[in-house]
Amino acid sequence: MIVLAGFLTAPLVMQAQGADRIPQRVMEALKAKFPSAEIRTWAREREEDFVVYDIEFRQGVQKFEADIKEDGTIRNWERQISITDLPGAVRKAVDTKYPKGVLKEIMAITAVKDGKDTPEGYEIVIETAGKKEVEITLAPNGKLMEDSGKQE
Repeated sequence: MIVLAGFLTAPLVMQAQGADRIPQRVMEALKAKFPSAEIRTWAREREEDFVVYDIEFRQGVQKFEADIKEDGTIRNWERQISITDLPGAVRKAVDTKYPKGVLKEIMAITAVKDGKDTPEGYEIVIETAGKKEVEITLAPNGKLMEDSGKQE
């Protein structure tokens, strides 16, 4: 029984062909917000007291991610953007923290609260001068929220 309990709390990562295992409410929420979503991968995860489906998908050529609760409530979603779309304060914070870093991927994070989209921040993957890949999350004003690496 202990082994089974561990299995139920571990993330379940599936490729697109397993998308038929995503609950109908989750799929309906995804398709209502992103009608042409083409799922690439998804994972079922337990967060706090609920289950969340972390879905990576594309609409056309643009990459997106969404965290959707089992009941169909969208918690947040992310959209890949270019470096030119970053606010000045965010770009300055990145350049200060990782001055010789190369930005590999930038995702604009949007929280969904009471059915309304609210810009929450930016998740940025950086290759540092030492060729280490780090991920940082910054608020729209440039304040550092998370950093998986240390300044080199």
